[in-house]
Amino acid sequence: MLSLREVVDRYLAAARRFGEPVALSAFQLSPTEIQALFNVLDEDYHLSRFLHFSHAEGEAYVISGARVTHVSIDSGIQSML
Repeated sequence: MLSLREVVDRYLAAARRFGEPVALSAFQLSPTEIQALFNVLDEDYHLSRFLHFSHAEGEAYVISGARVTHVSIDSGIQSML
């Protein structure tokens, strides 16, 4: 599983800046790994407030019971690194 730093680094490599939606598939993990990783992050109260999931075109994953395709991350997550 990726560390939080690695998640943020991969997010920024795809988004270029915080707040932009990025396809979960861009994290280059298997569907099982994507679901496991983002379920863990979404279940952590201190981290989940910085994560915003959405559904658009693309491969969907089940995160906390919802089908989502993208995530955007707030810059405030840097305080958790």
